[in-house]
Amino acid sequence: MKYRYISLTLLAAFSATGSKAEMPQTIQSAPKLVVNIAIDQLRTDYLEAFAPLYGSDGFKMLFAKGMVYANASYPFSPIDRASAVAAIATGTTPYYNSIIGARWLDKETLRPVFCVDDSKYGGYLTQDCSSPKNLGTSTIGDELKVATNGGAVVYAVAPFRDAAVLSAGHAADGALWIDNNNGYWCSSNYYFNTTPSWIQAYNNIHSNSIDNKTWEPVNMLSGNFSYFMNGGVQKPFKHTFDGERRYREFKASGLVNQRVTDMALQCASTNAMGIDNVTDLLNVTYYAGNFDHKTVTECQMELQDTYVRLDKELGRLIRELERRVGAQQVLFVITSTGYSDEENADYAKYNIPSGTFNINRTANLLNMYFGALWGPAQYVETCFGTQIFLNHNLFEQKRVSFSEATIRAKEFLAQISGVRNVYTSLQLLSSGDENIYKTRNGFHPERCGDILIEVAPGWRLYNENNLESQLQRASFTQFPIIIYGAGTKAERLSDHVTIDRIAPTIAKAIRIRAPNACSSAPLF
Repeated sequence: MKYRYISLTLLAAFSATGSKAEMPQTIQSAPKLVVNIAIDQLRTDYLEAFAPLYGSDGFKMLFAKGMVYANASYPFSPIDRASAVAAIATGTTPYYNSIIGARWLDKETLRPVFCVDDSKYGGYLTQDCSSPKNLGTSTIGDELKVATNGGAVVYAVAPFRDAAVLSAGHAADGALWIDNNNGYWCSSNYYFNTTPSWIQAYNNIHSNSIDNKTWEPVNMLSGNFSYFMNGGVQKPFKHTFDGERRYREFKASGLVNQRVTDMALQCASTNAMGIDNVTDLLNVTYYAGNFDHKTVTECQMELQDTYVRLDKELGRLIRELERRVGAQQVLFVITSTGYSDEENADYAKYNIPSGTFNINRTANLLNMYFGALWGPAQYVETCFGTQIFLNHNLFEQKRVSFSEATIRAKEFLAQISGVRNVYTSLQLLSSGDENIYKTRNGFHPERCGDILIEVAPGWRLYNENNLESQLQRASFTQFPIIIYGAGTKAERLSDHVTIDRIAPTIAKAIRIRAPNACSSAPLF
């Protein structure tokens, strides 16, 4: 009775002090289903260029009826698919979630590690062993599981293993991706004790459907006229998926998004997602990159067709889930992974400043420099990407201050051609300089080297050990964040926003806590 009296008193107080205009007329309930969509390599310039080819249910509908943040970015650098998906799911940067990229160097073994590899958990319908153990913080799906005492259903569907596992998080019911070697939808026994019958049944029905499949333009307009800068009438393309790499090629083609939509809808249907009053979460990754990771000049028409097909699949996914769950009960959040495959431009041909930065030779020069200072020895253990790993034990044995060693390394390396900037691990751990915050946010002390080199734009990074060759760019890739459904008002905003605000926005919409390392404010 006491609590009932207090409640009535509070209600009377609110009624007395708040005018009718100040009080909300309706209370928007939490959506029954959230669909969190990451589109790998989606770019605003391509999105707009191909707009005349879109239907009415996909991008056009989202831009007309959704809340569109036109100028989104990632608050860290560098970005790839793994680090981007992890940031969306956790609402924070690699500095906290530990996913600095698809691969990093294990400091104990000095061997590359794939971000979701875990030998403890075998694969279902795949030889890959996977788990989210390397993800250092909770995800929005994890927090949803905690808030509902396990009652929420959480799945992730993606063409790629890293995207599926990282977007699913630690507590998900499942993560599904297409295997590179057999083309089946597969998973890890981290999620399942045995392969779910519905996944097996889907694979049985669609077995070998990729083999010898032909990819041609979805329609005449898409296949005969290019909307690129050097557009006009073009010759239609035709690709057949065969050979040892056929499944990898398929996953990097415009056709893969149809498979993703099929499996996402099958997953939602089989697991009754969005049917009861407990909010469920479906994470979906689509592909909008170049065909087989070629340059744009090699696959202009294929890329154009990829966007047209992506538009159709987005429309189909939205339309079908709204039909099943109710238009006011599904919240869609769509964004990009914020990077794109680098071009293979020949800058020297056009007298644009360029060159080749050899990371191995740079590491050897640094080792020689240290030897001149403190005597010959193996001060540099190895290099990986643009990072150099130093021998901590050796500096300790020689009683050389590690801080002094890294400062000297920075001064030495800054004089080498092709070096734009040099950062030390100690600098990134302690500096509050806002000018380097993106580099700091992309750094993790357990995963990164002791020296990080920023190669000048236009120069090509080359590694003799693994023959890695990558053109360096510092240009901005524009992409949107789109929020649609569940009563979201249509609005277009030009404010600059970062993707770490997606997770707290979803958390606010479904009335749960944001992930445990997320300190960003919701978008609205």
